[in-house]
Amino acid sequence: MSEMPVHIECFDNSNIMGSNPVAACVVFRNARPSKKDYRHFNIKTVTGPDDFSSMEEIVYRRFKRMTEEGQSLPQLVIIDGGKGQLSSAMKSLKKLDLHEKITIIGIAKKLEEIYFPGDSVPIYINKNSQTLKVIQHLRDEAHRFGIAFHRDKRSKDFISSELDEIKGIGEKTTQKLLKEFKSVKTIRQLTLETLNKSVGSSKAQIVFSYFHK
Repeated sequence: MSEMPVHIECFDNSNIMGSNPVAACVVFRNARPSKKDYRHFNIKTVTGPDDFSSMEEIVYRRFKRMTEEGQSLPQLVIIDGGKGQLSSAMKSLKKLDLHEKITIIGIAKKLEEIYFPGDSVPIYINKNSQTLKVIQHLRDEAHRFGIAFHRDKRSKDFISSELDEIKGIGEKTTQKLLKEFKSVKTIRQLTLETLNKSVGSSKAQIVFSYFHK
């Protein structure tokens, strides 16, 4: 590299069989996490479990916005994945004419292989190297940040879909119940009397009957 990578960003995708696809970008400055700069992404243009297209989308969105806003770009970008994910990310940098301005590498999990664009053979960094430790820290942090967001999104989607299944219960009643009792698990265990006090007898009977079939 022509300059020290003071600003590094790492990208990771997170989905389970294509459901709730999301991605994470973590930022390190001076080899330390800069958590205020972390970003989550909901995947918008990809259907199903397609890590390559998802990676292409989020890298494009991230750096398009940064260039439009005149933000300083990272010296190094790390992609959590092997040649496929790296190639997809590189497509986005080329679309934005940034491929010669940013160094980009991929790290494949199993053997901690480091890939550069266009290289068919990876390189291996000494496992005791501080360089590898920083790269691993970025990768692990991106994975953690992405998984946390994915779980939260799945949980919220489950809550809404569970209550939406109750015929005769509209959005206002759903929101009132969740605001008051916080979770479907709690609502499921409420007595008919408690539900009566919250949403009235007719709605209470519908909810109670649904959870006590």
